[in-house]
Amino acid sequence: MPRALSNGMELEYDTFGAPDRPALLLIMGLGTQMTAWHPRFCQALADRGFHVVRYDNRDCGLSTFLDGCPSPDIRAVLAGDTSTVPYGIADMARDAAGLLDALGIDAAHVVGASMGGMIAQQLAIDHPSRVRSLCSIMSTTGDRSVGRATPEAMAALVAPPPRDRREAGERGVRSFSVIGSPGHPVPPEELRERAEAAYDRSPRTDGFARQYAAILASPDRTPHLRAVTAPALVVHGADDPLVDRSGGEATAAAIPGAELLVIPGMGHDLPEPLWPLLADAVARNAARADDRVTAPAPADTGADTGADGTGHGG
Repeated sequence: MPRALSNGMELEYDTFGAPDRPALLLIMGLGTQMTAWHPRFCQALADRGFHVVRYDNRDCGLSTFLDGCPSPDIRAVLAGDTSTVPYGIADMARDAAGLLDALGIDAAHVVGASMGGMIAQQLAIDHPSRVRSLCSIMSTTGDRSVGRATPEAMAALVAPPPRDRREAGERGVRSFSVIGSPGHPVPPEELRERAEAAYDRSPRTDGFARQYAAILASPDRTPHLRAVTAPALVVHGADDPLVDRSGGEATAAAIPGAELLVIPGMGHDLPEPLWPLLADAVARNAARADDRVTAPAPADTGADTGADGTGHGG
């Protein structure tokens, strides 16, 4: 797979679909490699008319690891001391913008899952001209009062990293038995194979704490999300134990005109039976951006609609 230099990082990426189609950027979550965007799901998006780009975030997969940075003090971060945090979500959003630059893409439809949703939101806030449409999946705003994990899900998230391939497979089975979609359970042998394949591709886990610290240290995005103008879709599982659905509801409530899709039986994963639904929803949201370009501009009546805009659907 190719690599691109972005914001001082080398980011591993690959693509699906014709390069002359509208770009769609996929951003994955905490400690999770780009391969969690399954190739068949990526192809389903490409079949809907997109040039799909997925990539490894910094400190994950085959992208740059910040080896020179000490491990952040998570307890101190939780107490408000961010002095050991090497970067934030805004830095990871700059990585995404830099990847678009490296690929010669002026603007893309952006889809992020979990922490990737946070990065996608920040990209829309800090680099609005780069985001044609925004889709935030199983994510939250950064407001600590929403999107909270159950104790069991949090324990699965922060479980000790695997020491070898066998432990990686076992951890994958245990974790997704807790956070996965109860309405669409994945057989344990498939979960094990996925986790082992990810370990084979990149066994490194030392970037996890730095990414987690970035989440904890980054400010609440809610006030800034109110200024996002890109067509937005917020997708959340009704049964997500890692990021409670209140995180998705708060995200949709913050973005003017956002659509909220809550899916029964969905947890904190992207189960294959939901791929057609998700791909169609992403395509519909992207079409809203195209409609904005082709629709005639409304007449200026001189009325002030307010800072929050109108038509909030979340």
